[in-house]
Amino acid sequence: MSDVSEPSLPKSRVAAIQAAPVFLDTARTIDKACALIAEAAGNGAELVAFPEVFVSAYPYWNWLMTPIEGAEWHERLYRASVLVDGPEVAALCAAARDHGCTVVIGINERDPVSVGTLYNSNLIIGADGGLLGRHRKLVPTWAEKLTWAGGDGSSICVYDTPVGPLGTLACGENTNTLARFALLSQGELVHVANYIALPVAPASYNMAEAIKIRATAHSFEGKVFTIVACSAVSEEIIAAMSQDRPANRELLSRPNSAFSGVIDPHGNLVGEALIDVEGIAYADIDLGDCIRPKLMHDIIGGYNRFDIFNLTVDRTPRASALFVDEQPPIDPDEERPL
Repeated sequence: MSDVSEPSLPKSRVAAIQAAPVFLDTARTIDKACALIAEAAGNGAELVAFPEVFVSAYPYWNWLMTPIEGAEWHERLYRASVLVDGPEVAALCAAARDHGCTVVIGINERDPVSVGTLYNSNLIIGADGGLLGRHRKLVPTWAEKLTWAGGDGSSICVYDTPVGPLGTLACGENTNTLARFALLSQGELVHVANYIALPVAPASYNMAEAIKIRATAHSFEGKVFTIVACSAVSEEIIAAMSQDRPANRELLSRPNSAFSGVIDPHGNLVGEALIDVEGIAYADIDLGDCIRPKLMHDIIGGYNRFDIFNLTVDRTPRASALFVDEQPPIDPDEERPL
């Protein structure tokens, strides 16, 4: 018998959720997420990817109001946010465990110390229900800086899952070449890119196409599968953001604002994509398909010049302050605290 074992390159079915949260209603959004996990797993999905900050709102008011006018909405969002060790996340973990699937889902994460501070975070939940990791968006994009603090490098990680080595970035981070390379350099083969529908972008900006371009770029450059999960804009969201501001309805109703689907290592769409509408996009992926494209470009291997280029990633966790408490005096004879 040979002592040489083949690399683990599993085949699996993956699901990309395109849906709107129950706007600022965390309990009902968690119920919706658990139901979608059950539905996707019931259709054979081993990985279920949810949109950015699906729990339980995106701050559209930052694009539609002044910061003063949006302050009330920010407080509502903060009150609807969740703690990573809270009951809402526990319910999501239980759903993943009960249905035996890996889940990546975006949340508005409340800082456990600083009141009012929020993070745009992705949770990576294992098929056994354990929380594998949490990624805080490194740099909130444009108007999002009014809402979220930035994360640190501690969560630039790739996780071992039944569907393969998995990494994730949120929305505009998927334009950050170095962040993407940092994941690829850890052996990422399955990338979850989650987004929000952005109909309020400049008129010349096709959000659905922009999402697809980013996903295609990462898959083609890294020779990986990218699962894109984007939110939808519900009538509930439009009505809330258009109250006393009728012009906002037209802005929020622009088509081609959301794209969800799966891109293969050649940059091709696998199966059907979803544009704007709510639903679940499924695809069957085979990580063995990542091998041959590396003959053309292996940017973390033979198609790089590490004698010329070097990337250093600081994964030190950051905090507001480092406290060094007074140490007890040392017994000079026994070299231990008195």
